[in-house]
Amino acid sequence: MGTLRTGALTRRRVGTRAADLEYAVLDVETTGLDPREGARLVEIAVVRVRGDGTLVEEFSTLVDPRAPVRGQEFHEIGEGDVVGAPRVETIVPRVSQLLSGAVVVCHNLDFEERFLTAELVPAGLPRGLSGLCTLRALRSQLDLPRYSLPRATHLLSGEWPTGQHTALGDARACARLLVEMIANAPGELRYTGPEPRLLRAVGSSAEDAPDEPVRWKPRTTPLTGGLAPLNTWNARWRRSELDAALCGGAFRDTDREVAESAARRGARLRRRVAAAAAVTGRIAATAAGGLLLRLAGVHGGHRGRAR
Repeated sequence: MGTLRTGALTRRRVGTRAADLEYAVLDVETTGLDPREGARLVEIAVVRVRGDGTLVEEFSTLVDPRAPVRGQEFHEIGEGDVVGAPRVETIVPRVSQLLSGAVVVCHNLDFEERFLTAELVPAGLPRGLSGLCTLRALRSQLDLPRYSLPRATHLLSGEWPTGQHTALGDARACARLLVEMIANAPGELRYTGPEPRLLRAVGSSAEDAPDEPVRWKPRTTPLTGGLAPLNTWNARWRRSELDAALCGGAFRDTDREVAESAARRGARLRRRVAAAAAVTGRIAATAAGGLLLRLAGVHGGHRGRAR
């Protein structure tokens, strides 16, 4: 079982109404792109939000990577910023609490999952959580020229997200993108995939409890209220949604064409199945009607003889 078992969003009548779920939108800043090459977490944020747009809770903190802090040209976190920040093993109980009972959401889930697997799982984060990638969901549902978090936000709402390349700023932008997608969909969006599960409290026993309260080190001011009013999108929704499993990676023109061709074939197959079912239904209804008429004739004959 992997760290995350990924689900998807669909307009088909399957799964759970997306608006009825809670989501733990997660983002990380790191010292590099691949933990197998020594990259480590330097910041993590979780925005807990309901599918209707209600903000439940926010959390963020810098993390001591116990390694040189690289990538400053992107995240602007220096060596001095992480002095006194908690280590990974310290943040796992708090992160587990925020992920419990929610669908874990990231924009490019594959990236965050690598760091969850490399750092948080060994420190106690349970495996097998339900997940959702907003990057794949956007590619599946909407035809856009670009799908990065800032560009998709601007294309769909006319606004650029604030706090880019801070974990909490990007988590907020992703959370807003998700709830606006649910609100603006032409038809009800539903989540298909593993259901969220409640997690046992990590580090809740007396022997695991820290000797003194953990000192978080956020670099972004928490929101004093909820999310701002949701934007209305003037977006081009796909007539036939793509398979989210085909919407990962770079998603170049060839990848897009493969996914779109598969969607067209799937749509044709569903139409043929629906047409066959309709014909079968009409035949069954005709046969049933004929049977009723014959039964009515038999009973009428019996009544005539009885008279």
